[in-house]
Amino acid sequence: MPDSNSPGKSLKDRFGRTATYLRLSVTDRCDLRCTYCMTENMTFLPRKDLLSLEELYRLTTICMEHGVRKIRLTGGEPLVRKNVISLFENLSRHLENGDLDEVTLTTNGSLLSRYAKRLAECGVRRVNVSLDTLSADRYRTITRWGNINRVFAGLDAARDAGLHIKLNAVAQKGAFEHELFDLIRFAHDRDMDLTLIEEMPLGGVASQRGRSFLSLANLRKRLEDHWTVEPLTESTGGPAKYVRLRETGGKLGFITPMSCDFCSDCNRIRLSCTGELYTCMGQEGGLSLRDQLRQSDGNEKVAELVREKVFLKPRGHDFHIDGGSVNGISRAMSTLGG
Repeated sequence: MPDSNSPGKSLKDRFGRTATYLRLSVTDRCDLRCTYCMTENMTFLPRKDLLSLEELYRLTTICMEHGVRKIRLTGGEPLVRKNVISLFENLSRHLENGDLDEVTLTTNGSLLSRYAKRLAECGVRRVNVSLDTLSADRYRTITRWGNINRVFAGLDAARDAGLHIKLNAVAQKGAFEHELFDLIRFAHDRDMDLTLIEEMPLGGVASQRGRSFLSLANLRKRLEDHWTVEPLTESTGGPAKYVRLRETGGKLGFITPMSCDFCSDCNRIRLSCTGELYTCMGQEGGLSLRDQLRQSDGNEKVAELVREKVFLKPRGHDFHIDGGSVNGISRAMSTLGG
């Protein structure tokens, strides 16, 4: 086990991987109900069970003291959390003094027009926006009631605020395959990157994955029949592998948890809005830090729990999709984000 008496020790696991990237879920709630993420009638956590924004910030400082350099706020939809900008404001000080390299977020874009300028003022330089289609009708079907024009307005506001935008699209069999080229052109014509993400079997919709799952390894071969694909070595610190399309000049990313396992390079840990620490998105077991956080005046006991949990991080996830055979987990994607 790691030496629990070393307060500045990095978060290294037993396989030699070091966690430098924290994904912080500030809420499990969302203003949409995307079919691949949630059931239509979701049961959300009682608000009394959530950590305060001050408590979430305290947990992030513990992680920073142990070598975390990048923080991404997620949800659910992070921008629906009341007063969430105050958390960005607190984190911005650590960007200014060099404790952090980056603070960013993943959002569905519906509230981005309201918050883009303020996020930029807090030092956010990049934002990931989930967008799986350009069709208003299909967007409404996927999200169950969303208005795509709110997302387009959010993208415009983010660009006006100077934020670099990366679109995230969940790959699925069917209509998505026919729309992909238009989505690529839409992103690259506006100097936005696009990352394609394989579906993961999470939550109440996990059993449906066998019918809709689309391997990005196979999809990339089809893309290479129409575009000149140039591999890139650069990384943004996450699991995506990037290429450049010569014809558009834009970047295209592939996140392939199912067809091409990336666990050996994982540098991420995740905290839920209730203070559960997860070292793997594809495993059920989290560790609650809430009680110890609230019972301790100092941070060392919480830090020891964090170090011990990270040390025991599993080698890889338990996801599996093979035709109609699906092995997933019951935790909803909205608990931790993607």
